[in-house]
Amino acid sequence: QLQASGGGLVQAGGSLRLSCKVSGSIFKFADMGWYRQAPGKQRELVATITSAGSTNYADSVKGRFTISRDNAKGTAYLQMNSLKPEDTAVYYCWGSLLRDYWGQGTLVTVSS
Repeated sequence: QLQASGGGLVQAGGSLRLSCKVSGSIFKFADMGWYRQAPGKQRELVATITSAGSTNYADSVKGRFTISRDNAKGTAYLQMNSLKPEDTAVYYCWGSLLRDYWGQGTLVTVSS
């Protein structure tokens, strides 16, 4: 199970940190990531991190967002800085180990 948290309302230029807590000891073997879906748009990849720690980012968030993981805590994080109104979306935690797993979404709203 994936439990996402940390969304909220923030002004443009502000920061938020999302967390995704994963139950089970297999977390350290899973690739993790974050996707987002804005109103009227398709779900899109934001960032991923492999079990080995390699990261990948959407061009739109490079230099502003950082994905990380703490295997001891079974948690993945998305640090979001310099937020823009266009970052407003529901953010979904994703995990992959033999199959895809999805957490519930957490809403991020960035006001201008």
